[in-house]
Formats: sequence, C-alpha cells, structure tokens
Amino acid sequence: MSLLRDIGRARYAAAQGARVAWYMSQYLLARRISGPFNRPGEPKFEPQAPEGDAQSIRTAFLDLFAKDRANIEAGYYPAPDDIRLTRAIEALRSSANFFRDLPNVDQRRMERDGTEVREQAKGDGRYPTYYLQNFHYQTGGWLSQDSAKLYDTQVEILFGGAADAMRRITLGSLARAIRGTDQRKVQLLDVASGNGRFLSQVLAAYPRIPATGLDLSPAYCEEARKRLVAWPHVEIVNGAIEQAPFEDASFDAATCVYLFHELPPRVRRDAAREIARVLKPGATLVLADSIQTGDAADLDRMLEYFPVGFHEPYFTSYLKEDFKVLFGEHGFTVEETELAFLTKVTRFRKR
Repeated sequence: MSLLRDIGRARYAAAQGARVAWYMSQYLLARRISGPFNRPGEPKFEPQAPEGDAQSIRTAFLDLFAKDRANIEAGYYPAPDDIRLTRAIEALRSSANFFRDLPNVDQRRMERDGTEVREQAKGDGRYPTYYLQNFHYQTGGWLSQDSAKLYDTQVEILFGGAADAMRRITLGSLARAIRGTDQRKVQLLDVASGNGRFLSQVLAAYPRIPATGLDLSPAYCEEARKRLVAWPHVEIVNGAIEQAPFEDASFDAATCVYLFHELPPRVRRDAAREIARVLKPGATLVLADSIQTGDAADLDRMLEYFPVGFHEPYFTSYLKEDFKVLFGEHGFTVEETELAFLTKVTRFRKR
C-alpha cells in the first residue's frame, strides 16, 4: 500500500507540475504581450494593502496542491486524469484561441470598457442588467459559444494552473458532508454551473448522483450539456438563481462556485433566499468563491487589483460581505471553512 501511495503521489506531482508549468508560462507570456496596467494620463493604481510576501503566496499555492492530494488519498475524489494526448491537442487549440483574443481583451481593459455585450443583447429581456457585462473583459461576456469554450483556459491561465485544484477542494467539502449516504438519494443542485466543469468533477467522483445544473447563459448551458452527455441523468436548466425555477425543498445539497463575487449586493440577498427556499431542511450548501479581505493577509494586495484589472464591478462590495450573516438570516449555520489559495470554501447546513 505504501508503494502504491508513493507511486500515486509521484504521478500526481508530475502531472500537476506539468499542468502548472503549461498555464504559468502562458500567464507570463500574456503579461509580456499585454500593455501597461495604467492608462496614459491615469494616476498609477496603488493598492492600500501592504505588499504581500512572495514566499507566503508561493506557500499558499503549494498548500493548495497538498490539500488536493490529501483529499485524493482520503478517497473524497479520484486523481485528475487530464494529461492525455487528446486533451493536449485540445489545450493547444484553446491556447491559440486565447492569444488570438488577447488583444481584444487588452483593448477593453485599457479603455476600462466592460459593457460591450449590453449593446449586443439590447432588446433581449432574458437577462438582468448586472449580467450584461464583459466580466474579465472577455469577448462575448457570458453570452457566446466562443466564451463558453474558452472560459476554462482563461481562468487556468489567470490562476497559473490552479483553478481545477481549487474547485476540487470544494468537491472535498461536499464529499465529507455526504459521506456514508447513498449518492443516488442526494439530489444535488449546482448553482451557476457554467460550462459544466465543476459538475464533471463531481460526477467523476459520484457518477450516479442525480444532479441539476442551473445557469443563466444559454451558450454555457449548451456547452455543459455536451460535456456531461455521458451522464444522462444530469439535467442542465437555463435560468437565474435569484428566480430559481424549482419547487420548495427540492434538493438535498447545493454547490455554488465563483458566483457571488459577480452579483450586486441586492442580488446576493435574493440568491441566498432562493437557495434556502429550494433546499430541504438539513441540506448542505457548499459555497466556493474568492477569498476576502483579511482571510490571508499576504494576498490582500492581489485582491485589490481584481476590480480594476479584470472588470469585476461588484468585487469590492463582495470583499466586505459577511456570508455567515447573509446565509444565517435564512437558517444556515457554518460547518467548516477552508482556504484553497485564492478560494475560500465554506460549508453550511440548513437548520
């Protein structure tokens, strides 16, 4: 058993090391290609937080993968299997598309213009106003098929190959909550399921769990259905969580990954109310999103760049949001909180 464990650790280290090197090199190249952070004539942006310790940031990054490996060894989910020839070809294609689109993203960033999609969706009443923005300055916002296909590459480059690992820490928290329960009896709702990346990780660990994904983007829903076609019992629903199209007490568990920092304060409250409504008493909610100010002092400086450098219009208010209070108003108590590099994973239980 010890030998098998050591082999597993070596394979994990080699695969994740190669993955990080691939995405980190693209991050550094993108930084070199992109223009200066500040626009000509604009006052230089100076974060208020003291500069973080580079060693502390590196330690937090490495700790993420140590936690990921520990979860795998604990049996919470299988080791990732993403270093394959077919996926390498796909990764090359996605990388080429990322750099092809980078000048467009950089131009929006320099112009501080993140509302391009608002004009494109003019007259379409399906979307709330807050949603019609080029979050991250990405082309198409959340509304295009190209965006849905490119999103995974964009976030992996942004986080230096750590995005999937941060999501898996979320899965680990869910696994601890439902351990010992027949997965076939856990009705799971994944809020803001996007292109299905996180749900595919859940289903790799729990292939028989009856899961539902909810997302406001038709394009991302379509991409998710393609990705999850091997699990016909999984349903992808197009809709907004603040007006969730589900009956009361429909689900035993819910996950929500990287949504709340992109919601205005008022909508956060509507979303929390609806999540509470559709969950059964005793249900689990696992919320994963950006760390907040004070969670990891050495990373506070990095957080201040996000609203300016990546067009995150509601991020500043998010940093101050007390989610224990927000969900506590709807009958939730905190069971555990875990930091995973730039992500904070909080598990709640509905009373």
